[in-house]
Amino acid sequence: MSKASELREMSDEQLELELRETRQELFRLRFQAATERLDAPSNLTRLRRKIARIKTIQRE
Repeated sequence: MSKASELREMSDEQLELELRETRQELFRLRFQAATERLDAPSNLTRLRRKIARIKTIQRE
C-alpha cells in the first residue's frame, strides 16, 4: 500500500505510471470478481482508495 507521503515524493510521470498500473490491476480484479470468487475482496477497496490518493495528489 502506498502512503500519501510516498506518493507525494514521486514525479508526475511516476504518478501517471502508478495510476495506469493500479487501474489495470483494478480492472483485472473486477473481471475476476465477475467470473469467479476472489481470494481477498478487500483488494478492490484498497485499489480504489489508492487511485483516489493518486488523483488527489496530482491535483495538488
